[in-house]
Amino acid sequence: MPESKSRNKKKVTPKAEKSEAKVALPGEATNPRWLAPVMLTLMILGLVWIVTFYLTSSGLGLPIPQIGQWNLAVGFGLIIVGFGLTTRWK
Repeated sequence: MPESKSRNKKKVTPKAEKSEAKVALPGEATNPRWLAPVMLTLMILGLVWIVTFYLTSSGLGLPIPQIGQWNLAVGFGLIIVGFGLTTRWK
């Protein structure tokens, strides 16, 4: 009579412990601390500049009345520089 085959039991391996928060190694690039605040500040400042111009265009023409419609270019320029900084985000 043939002998029955023995089962191959799966070997249980302990799961690796969860690692701590990733710490940047000396060769790895990280975000500078100033990047996020400057990026957001420029985008918000550009938006505020444009909204202020539109709200006061009938009367005072703030923020800078002498440059007229170029206030829009200044506002969009601030926003574009803010978005340009997002390309440095890692």
